[in-house]
Amino acid sequence: MLIIPVKEGENIERALKKFKKKFDRTGVIKELRARQAFIKPSIINRKQKLKAVYINKIRSEQE
Repeated sequence: MLIIPVKEGENIERALKKFKKKFDRTGVIKELRARQAFIKPSIINRKQKLKAVYINKIRSEQE
C-alpha cells in the first residue's frame, strides 16, 4: 500500500504526481503484463543476452 504524505496547503496535482511516480517504481503494471502470458525461460534468457549485446555495442561506440 502506498502512502503519500500531503502537507497542509500542498497542491493536489503535486501529490498525484508523487503517487504516480511511486506507483511506477513499484513495477506493478510491468509485472501484470508479464504474467498475462507464459514465456519460456529460454526465450527470457535469449532476450537478456540480446539486450546485453546491444548495450555493449552502444557503450563501445561511445568510447
